[in-house]
Amino acid sequence: MGMVAYKGKVKNIQDTPFGYTLSVIGGKWKMVIIYLLAENQPVRFNDLKRQIGSITFKILSSQLKELESDGLIERKEYPQIPPKVEYRLTAKAETLLPVLEGLCEWGARNQIK
Repeated sequence: MGMVAYKGKVKNIQDTPFGYTLSVIGGKWKMVIIYLLAENQPVRFNDLKRQIGSITFKILSSQLKELESDGLIERKEYPQIPPKVEYRLTAKAETLLPVLEGLCEWGARNQIK
């Protein structure tokens, strides 16, 4: 169901497919994390932190936990010292990649040069 089907009927945005999508990928960092995992996976926690740069360890950890609970990323922990944890996209997250690609194309067309 697209946006047209909801025209004039939306009482609460969270009750729409768009609202659900925003709840899963909304926020400052989730799409960045998905993008970086799509570029090269699996990725370790510290590598993600390094690639993003300005994110705190606490925020990165919480965003990864939310993405994992929403079924978009898988976390694999290796039983070794020091601990090694890797993250990768799930099949559900892979279905978001065409949407991200569309956003990249939009940015390429509209970016002020």
